[in-house]
Amino acid sequence: MSFTDDELTYLRSQPLCRLATISAGDQPDVVPTAFEFDGTYFWVGGSGPSVATTRKFRNVVNGQYAVALVVDDLVSIEPFVARGIRVYGRAEQPVDRIGMVGPGLYMRITPTISWSWNMSGEPVGDTWYETRRATHRPPTP
Repeated sequence: MSFTDDELTYLRSQPLCRLATISAGDQPDVVPTAFEFDGTYFWVGGSGPSVATTRKFRNVVNGQYAVALVVDDLVSIEPFVARGIRVYGRAEQPVDRIGMVGPGLYMRITPTISWSWNMSGEPVGDTWYETRRATHRPPTP
C-alpha cells in the first residue's frame, strides 16, 4: 500500500513538517523543518556548513535511523478543521544533492507506516476524524 492521490497532493502542498529523531541516549527530539516529498522518499536538509551539526543530522549519523514526521495544518478553528499525515520511517546517512533549498546535505527518509486524517478538509462533526493507516514497502532497486 502507498499514499493515495489525495495524500500525495497534500504532502506536495505543505512546506513544513515536524521531524522526530532519537539521540544516542534515547531522548526523542522533534524540530520543525522544511521537507520535500518526491513521491517515494521524504528529503530533509539544506545548505550551509551548520546543517551537518544539527541534532537531527547528528542523531542519524550516529546510527539512530528510526524517525517520525508529521505534516499537518489547521484549516479552520470555527468550525474546527484539522488534517494531516503522520509517518514512521527510516532515515539514511546524509548525502550531497540539490534540493528545495538548493545544493546541500540531505537525509533521505523511506516511509514504513503512515496515518492520515481528513484529507478532504471537512469539519470534525460529532466524532473525531477516521484515520487511514498504510504500510509502505521499500521501493525495489
